[in-house]
Amino acid sequence: MLRTTRPKRAVIALIATAGLTLSACGTTDSGDGGDNEASSGGAACDLTLAFFGPQTGPAAGLGEPIINGAQLAIDQYNEDAECEVAYEQIDSQGSPDQAPSLATEAAGNEAIIGIVGPAFSGESAAAGPIFAEAGLPTVSPSATNPALAENGWDTFHRALGNDATQGPAAAKYIQDTVGAKAVFVVDDASEYGAGLADIVKENLGDLVVDDDTIQAAQTDFSATVTKVRSSKADAVFFGGYYAEAALIVRQLRDSGYKGEFIVADGVKDPGYLDGAGDSAEGTIITCPCIPAEDPAVAEFASAYEAEFGGAPGTYAAEAYDAAQIFLDGIAEGIDNREDMLAFVNDYDAAGVTKQLSFDETGEPADVHVYAYTVKGGEIVSDQEIK
Repeated sequence: MLRTTRPKRAVIALIATAGLTLSACGTTDSGDGGDNEASSGGAACDLTLAFFGPQTGPAAGLGEPIINGAQLAIDQYNEDAECEVAYEQIDSQGSPDQAPSLATEAAGNEAIIGIVGPAFSGESAAAGPIFAEAGLPTVSPSATNPALAENGWDTFHRALGNDATQGPAAAKYIQDTVGAKAVFVVDDASEYGAGLADIVKENLGDLVVDDDTIQAAQTDFSATVTKVRSSKADAVFFGGYYAEAALIVRQLRDSGYKGEFIVADGVKDPGYLDGAGDSAEGTIITCPCIPAEDPAVAEFASAYEAEFGGAPGTYAAEAYDAAQIFLDGIAEGIDNREDMLAFVNDYDAAGVTKQLSFDETGEPADVHVYAYTVKGGEIVSDQEIK
């Protein structure tokens, strides 16, 4: 079952931050001279959860399921709340350059008691010190760079396995399931993509015959295609995001390349299918994200589809879990960042995706990595990589 919590105290925020206007229930005067306690339609309790990640920009497709997953958890909580938890969406576009100023603004808004995010590794590295200084707890449903847990930020947590688990799993799949004998590795120079590609290369060892680095927003990959063809590689692994992956695989296939194309969670988005077209067919995708068709998330998936009109995308369920952690704290009466941080650090409860608890660095105790493939123009689950 989806975990729902009847709040012991009710919360709502009436805020407008970063140009975003949030709807909330109003405050009414009882007229009896009594104190203004939280009651239905009564008090504004002024607590907010915030999403931090791409709402617009080239990676917006990866942000949407995260936004919606957290929204579902908050909406379910608010159904039984005497007044509601507000939800702010901070649009970083996934950019490390934009993250610091937005994090500073969020940190300065005392109504924000928890961050679902940041969504990407680069922006997490840029915003993390600011959230740590403000004592603002974060639970990312999608940032996977291992180094994020090595900065000593007590506020940092993530609800999924990092690339130190995904990278070896991808390498194992490439070796054992794909059976590749010669692998060419490409990365996009981002904190996420380059970090993951390095881990894959390390684990593949002598199977890596060559590598190359491209840049975000690049569109001509003819030089990379030439290197791949010259290397005689029978498989290509790409560490990066879906926009570039779509163009790379299209240009590889147009050149006549027949080898396997393997990517990771940054590519697990419908935007990859749209951009690559028929060239996406057969792509292998690894992700530390639970498949939507897994029985464990069936009730969540049904509720998500009913609310948003489609199946949950990548990291929607992980975002639901991240938001639920904060909501459980609010339901216990927590109304400040210091107490919320202690609550999250000590959290240990069953979520939709896994048992949710964190070690002293903010890493999750329970980690799984899955393989997906593109078949018939759709991304479908293949297997858990043990």
